[in-house]
Amino acid sequence: MCARRFLTIVLVLTVLVVAGAFAVYQWGGRVLVDQAVPTGHFEPAKAGDGPDYRSNDAWLTRPGVDWPDNPVEWKPAGAPLPDNGTRRAAVFYIHPTTYLERDRWNAPLRTGEYTDERTRLFLQTQPSAFNDVAEIWAPRYRQAAYGAFLLKSEDAEKALDFAYRDVAAAFDQFVKDADARPIILAGHSQGALHLERLLREKVAGKPIAKRIVAAYVVGWPISTSADLPALGLPACSAPDQASCIISWITFGDPPNPDFIFHEWAKTKGFNGGERRQQDTLCVNPISGIQDGAAPPQDNPGTLVPSADMGSATLQPGAVGAHCRAGLLILDGIPPQLGSFVLPGNNYHVYDYALFWGAVRRDAARRLAAWQR
Repeated sequence: MCARRFLTIVLVLTVLVVAGAFAVYQWGGRVLVDQAVPTGHFEPAKAGDGPDYRSNDAWLTRPGVDWPDNPVEWKPAGAPLPDNGTRRAAVFYIHPTTYLERDRWNAPLRTGEYTDERTRLFLQTQPSAFNDVAEIWAPRYRQAAYGAFLLKSEDAEKALDFAYRDVAAAFDQFVKDADARPIILAGHSQGALHLERLLREKVAGKPIAKRIVAAYVVGWPISTSADLPALGLPACSAPDQASCIISWITFGDPPNPDFIFHEWAKTKGFNGGERRQQDTLCVNPISGIQDGAAPPQDNPGTLVPSADMGSATLQPGAVGAHCRAGLLILDGIPPQLGSFVLPGNNYHVYDYALFWGAVRRDAARRLAAWQR
């Protein structure tokens, strides 16, 4: 995909999300619910046949196959070429919600041009950060539609459970394919939600936990008191620590995270305790430290589009960040990104892009620590 096409998709996707968010901000959540929640009730058959993860067709990317123009091999201008000889780890990546239709609660595996382009966008800007230290597996899965996250209902819960079953099956096949290599887990938004459950059910208390280099659970809250103890790995408290969890939710200053935490705080954590925004896990991706702070000059690179939207470069020192009250608050805002943030100074769309170079460095440090 050419750079101009790539960045056009970025712009269109962001504008769509912003338009919906402003509707909520001005007229209330009922507007977005009415416009985005799938019609009818959850019906598994509408999502089509399930994936066979022994087949390449069930994967967006998987090592050992010559994928044309593989998005996870993408690198921005200014980033060094990946060294295939250093790819000692295996990444299991779960992409965020890209299905915005209302015709069903779960997307089919083959979703059409526009959903595929949105998925490809996230593959290029998120797991590509790991491509110098690891080979990457990214499953197709029958993701829950965007509207499943806008209300608490039996249909929504069934849709999320349905999507997770695909993710869990893909993970089982990934473990077989990865042999005995160290493992990096990564996800964003819906992908991070499924990753939390995967850690709880497939990793915590099991031998495979010793192979986990790090888990990047990004764009979805984790309560340090009510959720983290059940995930089987501690929070990352040092940049050279392995077998730990990195998680952040990005906001500008001043932040207004009510849209995220209003309903989440009403739910019980994995141990039955209360969830509160102030207890949300925040590991600064620049410093690699829980509740850490880092100035802009410590950030090795933000993905920044050019003024004519014709290319993307890796810009060092564009933005710093510090953790505050469970949020990652930006210090300095790249002007090229600031026009498309969500209301409340919410940088959800850019959780990885703002810190792409930092995530790349972080993964290399933690893999080195795991090997020691």
